[in-house]
Amino acid sequence: MVHIAITHKIYRGFFESVFNKEIDFDTDTIKVMLVGAGYTPDQAAHRYKSAVTSEASGPGYTAGGVTLGTPQIVGSGSTVTLKGDNIAWPSSTISGRYLVIYDATPGSDAQRPLISYVDFGETVSSTSATFQATWNALGLLSVSVA
Repeated sequence: MVHIAITHKIYRGFFESVFNKEIDFDTDTIKVMLVGAGYTPDQAAHRYKSAVTSEASGPGYTAGGVTLGTPQIVGSGSTVTLKGDNIAWPSSTISGRYLVIYDATPGSDAQRPLISYVDFGETVSSTSATFQATWNALGLLSVSVA
């Protein structure tokens, strides 16, 4: 089993999408997709899934990624945190450098807002094993006001 503990980098467009009511994190379908090293994340310029290239493929992986279970928004004190279940591709033979989290509810990739991504720092693979990502104990991402 490939098991990875991770933290996220937020796309700038995520905030625009939230303020424009394009994302409803706890009721929309939030997905996590695995992409290869051929994708170069651009936090400032990439806003929709159509900007993401080099999606993984292979046994045990479905195009578009896996649905994030139990997405929730948790507020505590001056912090708002986005949380969700850990994700896994069981019995998979896949490779990837990044996980990309996006809202899959809109009808086309050009309208599906990006939320955040994870850079493993290198390509990580599974061979007939479970490829699993374990989110940080604090959640997918947190925003604090001071």
